[in-house]
This record gives sequence, C-alpha cells and structure tokens, in this order.
Amino acid sequence: MFSDPAANLSKLGLADGMKVVDLGAGSGFYSFEAARRVGASGRIYAVEIQKDLLERLRSVGAKEGLRNIEAVWGNVEKIGGTKLREAIADRVIASNILSHTAKHDDFALEIKRILKPGGKLLLVDWSDASTMSPKTVVSSVKAETLFEKNGFKLDQSFDAGSHHYGLVLVRT
Repeated sequence: MFSDPAANLSKLGLADGMKVVDLGAGSGFYSFEAARRVGASGRIYAVEIQKDLLERLRSVGAKEGLRNIEAVWGNVEKIGGTKLREAIADRVIASNILSHTAKHDDFALEIKRILKPGGKLLLVDWSDASTMSPKTVVSSVKAETLFEKNGFKLDQSFDAGSHHYGLVLVRT
C-alpha cells in the first residue's frame, strides 16, 4: 500500500479547533484531510514554495467547502521562511519533504519555531528500502537523530505504507 494521509493523520491526534501547519503541502492531500478533522474552528496553514500548487490547493479547497485552509507561499528550509509566527501550531505535518531539503537543521529549527512546546510533528518520508524513492533519502534513524538534536523527542514510529516510514515527534 502507498502512503495513506488519512491513516497517517490518525497518529497525530487532531481535534476540533487545532492549528495545523502542512509543510510542503503540494496538492493538499494532508491539508484537506486535516481541515476536515479540525473543523470550522480550526485552521490549516498549507505552506508551499510552488505558487502553481498553492493556486490548485486554493481552488480545490474552495470547491470542497473547506474555508479553514490558508495557502502560504514560503520556504521551509529557512528559519522564518514560512512567514508564520512563533508557536502558532498545535501540530505540524511534513510529508515527503525532508528528503527534498538540503538544509536539514534549518528545516528542523523552523518546525521547532512554529510549533508550540509539547506540540507534535508528523514526519512521513521515503523509506530507503523503496524502489520509488528519490535519489537522496533521509532514513528514519537519521531523521530521528536530526530532530532529537534540534529539540524534539520521539513519541512513536509507524509503518506509513510500503514506501514510507512515519514518525511522530514532540517538541520539548
């Protein structure tokens, strides 16, 4: 099975009214599902660097009646690059983006900056065992080490599909 956003999000403990940041939101699969789970009183900040994907995300979200999604043009590899204020998020989603970043520490520190203390990060990325993965893969062990040295602790790891691993990390 390929990675399933709904199943993966169930590990994150989303609830009504939460503020969630979806980094590298892409086509919005995680953003749309998270928007349904946090309800009208919640807020999703879908951060993406590709403007054409942000337009698609806005369009599809509007068609689906999801008015709690804000599309944000931002750079996740730069501290302050998401343009979001500090400690804005109860939860952060980072799916299939770590392996595409060059500045891993800055990426982890930007997540720490926008996530409230005690908030959770859902990290889903390519398994190094996958034949479909990109050239550069950050293994689950390396990802866990990266985030632990940058102020997170592992809450749980899980199978996120036949080509992906999943980690839930808590900001300390």
